[in-house]
Amino acid sequence: MLDFLQRLFINADYSGIKIVFHASLFFAVCPVAATVGFAVTVTFIFQPLHMKLLLLLLLFPFAICAQNTTLQKRLAGIDAELENVRKALYAPGFAVAVVDKDGLVWSKGYGYRDMEKKLPTTPNTVYAIGSCTKAFTAALLGLLQKDGKVDLDKPANQYMPGIRYFNDALYDRITLRDMMSHRTGLPRHDFSWYLFQSGSTDSLLQRVAYQEPTAGVRDRWQYNNFMYGAQGYVTEKISGKTWTQNLKDAFFSPLGMANTNTTIAEWTKATEPAVGYRIKGDSGWARTPYYDIAGMAAAGAINSTVNDMARWVQCWINGGNYKGKNILPAGYVTQAMSSHSIIGAGLPAKEKPDVMFSNYGLGWFLASYKGHYRVEHGGNIDGFSASTCFFPTDSVGIIVLVNQDGSQVPSTVRNIIADRLLGEKYFDWLADAVKNRNEARKAQKAARSSAATVKKGTRPSHALPDYEGDYKHPGYGTFSIVRRSDSLFAQAGVRTLWMQHRHYDVFDLYQMDTETAKPDTADGLLPIKLQFTMNLNGDIDGFTLPFEAELKPMPFVKQIKAVAVSRDDLKKYAGDYNLSGTTVKVYVKDTTLFVLVPGQPDYELVPVDKDKFALKVVSGYYVQFSTDGDKVNELTFLQPNGNFKASRVK
Repeated sequence: MLDFLQRLFINADYSGIKIVFHASLFFAVCPVAATVGFAVTVTFIFQPLHMKLLLLLLLFPFAICAQNTTLQKRLAGIDAELENVRKALYAPGFAVAVVDKDGLVWSKGYGYRDMEKKLPTTPNTVYAIGSCTKAFTAALLGLLQKDGKVDLDKPANQYMPGIRYFNDALYDRITLRDMMSHRTGLPRHDFSWYLFQSGSTDSLLQRVAYQEPTAGVRDRWQYNNFMYGAQGYVTEKISGKTWTQNLKDAFFSPLGMANTNTTIAEWTKATEPAVGYRIKGDSGWARTPYYDIAGMAAAGAINSTVNDMARWVQCWINGGNYKGKNILPAGYVTQAMSSHSIIGAGLPAKEKPDVMFSNYGLGWFLASYKGHYRVEHGGNIDGFSASTCFFPTDSVGIIVLVNQDGSQVPSTVRNIIADRLLGEKYFDWLADAVKNRNEARKAQKAARSSAATVKKGTRPSHALPDYEGDYKHPGYGTFSIVRRSDSLFAQAGVRTLWMQHRHYDVFDLYQMDTETAKPDTADGLLPIKLQFTMNLNGDIDGFTLPFEAELKPMPFVKQIKAVAVSRDDLKKYAGDYNLSGTTVKVYVKDTTLFVLVPGQPDYELVPVDKDKFALKVVSGYYVQFSTDGDKVNELTFLQPNGNFKASRVK
């Protein structure tokens, strides 16, 4: 059709000719043209001087049509292949969209958004996109940079002065660009926000002061969600609006992303919310509750559809513009797609010699895919996985969203489609994914069958009730350990973990099956072990957990369980006590009892039993008062190195 029109324009004389162009005929020839806004009958009166303009006006939509049609032809017959991916990787359902610089090329859903109700997936099904959110959060800083409100290369403490780091070197050196490109020196510390949720970003960021780095600033790339939470915090402080409102104003509304939101409440009220699942056993699946990312929202709380995400990707392909509107500064788009950190060597594998290099920009992973520059970010959160990807020099993008936890579907589908769109040689990406999955399962089973490392015939050093209590780490949160029948359970935020005795004071941790409310002994084993510690008195005073491989196990300190004592009752303990010629003072301040030994700080005392107090900041140290009726006549310091009595001075 395009060749026919070109020949017609070249060979005919259009002087004074009236041509009536019907949009309906054009749609019949090229249905994709409907996306570029032709909806009426147009009448032209042509003069010779206007012929070049006429040619451009009429051929432009046909050029768009031809490009989209070419891409669509390359996807012909792909349905069966993608359905095979879904079945082979045990995914309930997924949606996929392909976009180019002119708009949506193709989108479709496969399988189910709700397995129990057999509700089909469509391109308008809403999924959690997880860390694909990061490109949005970083882009907000790009807008603030354009307006001169932030400098990405100045210390970030200028924009969040209340936040502290583990040491002053981090505080003075970390910039917003370091946060955006994961080069702050901080490892993930993900168990902190994931297990111990908080609706307050500020309270989560207060934990950073107790999170040890594993490298110097800009020494190496280390993925860190806390630093993206911090970026969201900065945008709120500078703009005076919530992170969500900033997203709506800057991106969702101008891009027409009407089905995109940032909360579970909005998500579940959507027309087509997806239900999350995880793989159970080798080939089954289990429903997964929605995870409320809460205060860490800026790192991964967006929920969206492939059709909405196609608009976001189209904007990036067009250098920050969408339908004639500038959404992102062109300079920032270039920065974000440029390498700021080297993730790893990114060497090509023998079976994939044309997939190489592994870098990170600002909210984007960067790689060379079969000679094509690829910009991509994945996303994972309970029950959902995602991939947002585009090839800027090829002007095509691919979005894949799946309701399966830790799924291989997004990368597999993305690569299958990319090979077709880019005209690259076929590679069996499904077979590759199945092989990788089987190898991972084999390694996982080998790790679980480590019975040889268990010291058989051992038992815990204490009776189970002695382990009960609250255990706290200031950079993470508080575990509450309780006994149920003959087992211990650890409560961390909304999650309960079953503690299976391994040997001595070491326990394995298992997640609970959300369907049966019983320990998930098949798939729920966490790859960390909890070890209790005791003080010199032989009391359980804490436990350690190896949350970060490069750091020593994190110490969680057992919290003193206080009993209620009124201020009037505390007054009877106040006074001076003679300790071998040294005067020890006991006094009440507000509703708290303190003891002062000359040359030492004032120690706060916490009531733990009748006439017995624990030193709040020193584990294993107590003060026991002796009474005669209502009169207190002496105190005894109970310490690991002995007991020391002091008589009350009358």
